[in-house]
Amino acid sequence: MTAQTCPRQHQRTTMEIASLEPSLYTVKAVFILDNDGNRLLSKYYDKELYPSMKEQKNFEKNVFNKTHKADTDEIAFVEGMTIVYKCSIDLFFYVVGSSQENELMLMAVLNCLFESLGQILRVILESDPQQVIQKVNYRADENPLSEQSVAQIMQSAKEQIKWSILK
Repeated sequence: MTAQTCPRQHQRTTMEIASLEPSLYTVKAVFILDNDGNRLLSKYYDKELYPSMKEQKNFEKNVFNKTHKADTDEIAFVEGMTIVYKCSIDLFFYVVGSSQENELMLMAVLNCLFESLGQILRVILESDPQQVIQKVNYRADENPLSEQSVAQIMQSAKEQIKWSILK
């Protein structure tokens, strides 16, 4: 039976091939948990994966319960997802991909995130706090940090540092 005589077979084959083709949507989620498994930061790029906050937190708790006792950086498979993770002192960094995702690609994303945050924190910790506040042009009365997203804070810091370097 050929694809022309059986459209259902042709459709299934096309869908299977499409799901294996390279895509820019390799990362389904990124999250950082504390040593108790509580969320510090999360971003879900696939809105259909875990659409509600409750589902996301349950997934994160399942991942944490499976991974928090490991001594080294690992790869885990939870709920049909490929998860790469890294722990540092009391923080756990996770990158989630589909079950067919290349673990090396996910690990590259994780390493980039981990090293970038490390560089940013080193710059902040090695600087005088007053200078950092001035460089990012932070005004607590105008826009409290608790009301900003991490992306907004990082963008503001990046812009201010860029302009201070270009001066």
